[in-house]
Amino acid sequence: MDVLSKKFKSLLGPKGWIPSSDSLPWQRDWLDQYGEIPLGVARPKSSEELQAVLKLCNSENIFAVPQGGNTGLVGSSVLNSSGGIIISLSRMNSILNLDITSGTISVESGVILETLHSYLNDTQQMFPMHLGSEGSAQIGGLIATNAGGSHAFRYGMMQDLVLGLEVVLADGTIWNGMRSVQKDNAGYQLRKVFCGSEGTLGVVSKAILKLVPKPKQSYTALLAFEDASELISTADNLRNECGEFLSALEFFSDIGLEIALNHIDNLIFPLQKRTKYYLLVELGSISKEVPLDNILTKEIEKGIEKNIIADGSIASSESQKKVFWRLRDEQPEGQKRLGPQLKHDLSVPPSKLVDFLISADKICNQIMPNVKINSFGHIGDGNIHYNLSPPEGQKSFNNTEKEFAYELGKLVTKMGGSFAAEHGIGRSKIELTDLLRDPVERELMRKIKKSIDKKNNLNPDVLISIN
Repeated sequence: MDVLSKKFKSLLGPKGWIPSSDSLPWQRDWLDQYGEIPLGVARPKSSEELQAVLKLCNSENIFAVPQGGNTGLVGSSVLNSSGGIIISLSRMNSILNLDITSGTISVESGVILETLHSYLNDTQQMFPMHLGSEGSAQIGGLIATNAGGSHAFRYGMMQDLVLGLEVVLADGTIWNGMRSVQKDNAGYQLRKVFCGSEGTLGVVSKAILKLVPKPKQSYTALLAFEDASELISTADNLRNECGEFLSALEFFSDIGLEIALNHIDNLIFPLQKRTKYYLLVELGSISKEVPLDNILTKEIEKGIEKNIIADGSIASSESQKKVFWRLRDEQPEGQKRLGPQLKHDLSVPPSKLVDFLISADKICNQIMPNVKINSFGHIGDGNIHYNLSPPEGQKSFNNTEKEFAYELGKLVTKMGGSFAAEHGIGRSKIELTDLLRDPVERELMRKIKKSIDKKNNLNPDVLISIN
């Protein structure tokens, strides 16, 4: 290993190669469930250095795990066995070109999402990807996981926001697909193949991202409900009445709110009444002529008059909007601080959300009576983060983790949904995916992996197992 370490250090310099003994910050995933000590951490600062790293890994038959901000929740950005290296993209963090006329921006894969948002602050454009981890999540990781976030139902997933890519393959070959046009039908849509591939097919080095006009006005409301069906019907009404102006529809429960309030500092609950469910609504328009405040106020008043909405408030300032959003965004961190948890990233057609919540709650209480259920997420596209904590006074799930995952996965599959809505498969869901997805689909993925990464050196045992 000393010889190999010298080779990597020679390629990357002292800042570009972190020896195994100093690799602790890169070793474990966000949930602290996966991670082994790597041979070292490669930190290339250019596509050429990344290419050299992968060529060396290929020639020495060393496997490599690409890592962005390491905010993933399925264990795909850390090692699960010894003998490999981590490739951190954090030094490849340049914003390369902003094309306002075309509505595109070119970036290296290590650019942090929050940094991209800040860069665009003084322009009339924005990149419409928002999620709780945007202070550390990197563009390459968002592409590799095909991230969704809170505004996906209006603007799409990451694959809908990527126009061009540069990807370094396992053998060091560079694919240059950096084209900044939406219409390009010259064969297979390779950029979409790499979106969601979780670092198993290649390492994203650069990307051309699609921008959208920044809203000139927006309004955010927090609404309270006593019943899930009333929350769902209100969301349906908002979709029908607000149409293209609706940019976010997020929901959470009082259980999740209580967890966040108890474990996260400086959270403020702005309503007079605590209820069972809450709906976070955001409207935006690029025109100041659209009476968004009247549209939103009218819909809220109709709900209150019909005793569907129990309480509500429209944010009166940007700071109050942030107060509203923090109640939703801090829930994952709050539940992490509470203790052990099971995270289920599910989706069902929006029309089946109420049926899902009723059935899922029943299933979980049959497996473990009084389990703490924290359901929240992106109601606009039917994506539910269905997270569990042990009952009060219990410190573990007593080896029921796989049973919970299988029964909930089976339920959403039956409803025409997915057990991996936006977090991906990673290491944690391979077995579940093999059980619940069409074998033909899994074999097609296996063939794609084998054809592009012939030695299985890029993120082995992630997304698909290669025998």
